Amino acid sequence: MDHKCCPKDQPEMTEEMKSWMDKAFQMAQVALDNGEVPVGCLMVHDKQIVGQGRNEVNETKNATRHAEMVAIDQVLDWCRKNGKNSAQVFENTILYVTVEPCIMCAGALRLLQIPLVVYGCNNERFGGCGSVLDIAGNNIPNTGAQFKQCIDGYKANKAVEMLKNFYRQENPNAPRSKVRKKE
Repeated sequence: MDHKCCPKDQPEMTEEMKSWMDKAFQMAQVALDNGEVPVGCLMVHDKQIVGQGRNEVNETKNATRHAEMVAIDQVLDWCRKNGKNSAQVFENTILYVTVEPCIMCAGALRLLQIPLVVYGCNNERFGGCGSVLDIAGNNIPNTGAQFKQCIDGYKANKAVEMLKNFYRQENPNAPRSKVRKKE
């Protein structure tokens, strides 16, 4: 599928980008090891990690604690501690994430004006970079907010395999079925 935010003339994946993505996959493995959907991400500003996250939804019982949201909170903390303007930092930060950001996260990333999102596999159920909705390509009135570019597909098969491993196991935090069994 062609993603509107991932044009055919997307930037070339560099060795440095691959290295950052490999670190995001390490975060995804930590999520999987902790019973979470295996998504990991890094936010890199001036060649340093200023935020990193993994899914924490099951652990916190908070549906908004996606890897990207955790990383965004860390960037905000980093900016406060270092006396940096968060808007300027976000506008010069690259997000590396193992799975295409969901619609919620893509919306947040767009509003923060993240210039480049690099991700592994498409998110065919909830993707906000073109798989389901193209949050990056749609005009959000009165904000001027947009992604400038995405690079997709780095180790996509690995990301998919990690997701399959998670969904094969039983999720102890999933609600019990309310379907009554006939006796």
